[in-house]
Amino acid sequence: MFADRAKIYVRSGKGGDGHVSFRREKYVPNGGPDGGDGGHGGDVIFQIDEGLNTLTDFRHIRKYKAGDGEEGGKKNCRGKDGKDIIIKVPEGTVIKEAESGKVITDMSGENRRVVLLKGGKGGNGNQHYATSTMQAPKYAQPGQPAQELMLQLELKVIADVGLVGFPNVGKSTLLSRVTNAKPKIANYHFTTINPNLGVVDLDDGKGFVIADIPGLIEGASEGVGLGHEFLRHIERTKVIIHMVDAAGTEGRDPIADIYAINQELQNYNEEIAARPQVIAANKIDAIYEGDEDPVEKIRAEFEPKGVKVFPISAVSGKGLKELLYYVSGMLSQLDEKPVVFEQEYFPEFMKGYSDEPFTVTYDEEEDEYVVEGPRIEKMLGYTNLESEKGFRFFQNFLKDTGILDKLEELGIEEGDTVRMYGLSFDYYK
Repeated sequence: MFADRAKIYVRSGKGGDGHVSFRREKYVPNGGPDGGDGGHGGDVIFQIDEGLNTLTDFRHIRKYKAGDGEEGGKKNCRGKDGKDIIIKVPEGTVIKEAESGKVITDMSGENRRVVLLKGGKGGNGNQHYATSTMQAPKYAQPGQPAQELMLQLELKVIADVGLVGFPNVGKSTLLSRVTNAKPKIANYHFTTINPNLGVVDLDDGKGFVIADIPGLIEGASEGVGLGHEFLRHIERTKVIIHMVDAAGTEGRDPIADIYAINQELQNYNEEIAARPQVIAANKIDAIYEGDEDPVEKIRAEFEPKGVKVFPISAVSGKGLKELLYYVSGMLSQLDEKPVVFEQEYFPEFMKGYSDEPFTVTYDEEEDEYVVEGPRIEKMLGYTNLESEKGFRFFQNFLKDTGILDKLEELGIEEGDTVRMYGLSFDYYK
């Protein structure tokens, strides 16, 4: 069975403790402190492996731990750093925090390697705490604790075009004819178990990746059949080819089928349902002369709504060239960037938002409220404020860390300006 979901536990390494010791040498009866620093804990790193195309490996190993840093030693010896753990995943893997379902990172596009959890810093040895009044400190700093997370991994295939439709309408036949894919084809209602990917090569060099999204039946959006297992694979596609059996060889109504599948897409994700569609009216070689032309009925129903209809025969190849060049033209008018899911969960901040300091002050000269500190600077570096989700997350951060309360204590009012590291915001409750 194709594995496209997995739940795993990851933990970074704990920082090694600093060491307490004193120089003991001949002729130096009262040597100073020489306790070494602890080593840093190992990081948890995710990396794309081009040779992987499923998450099967994670069904056998579910716990991943980086190495802990070693304790510091005598004679200023620093402890060894813990070993990083590198977890390899296929391109298109979306990593989510398991409980909330929020995206931590999307391993696709330029995002090839990510340090997901940093190891704890090693603690300072007692040599760092010697002062003129305290020349023999008997304490050292403990190493920072490890970070841990339960993760949900989801593989969402990377394709420009999604091929949808009821089972047995000819999707696998079309894919095998127009691409280098070799899907298994059989005449039963759960034909395709795995999402099949293929590359369409056109004469003008503007090829595209197409995915046959299987398992779509009525009720798919509620998880009936293999619905949820496969609907997620359509989330990255930019154009949808909606394939129907125009000849109604199994006694189905093609127009009703189109509405039924579109309703499933709508129920699953409104954004996907709104993506550009084109209808491939398949099996035209099985339409008998003299009958009312079903393709014209489909055209009359959907072309006034802006959805182009192409009569095709996946078996003979008739009409495929026109369909593929039209789809290529649709793609050329859309954003070329791949669909990448934005970060919604920030491990560094979710565990109490870190304990680094911040200051909130009023600048009379500029008539602005100023928020500064390493915690704020880090958060601004992590957050995409141009996206709605990112900005909402940042607002929650300001509220949860007490920054908004501090601003109100200083007398901020609606419309006043707040400045943070070169960025200015108008304050509204």
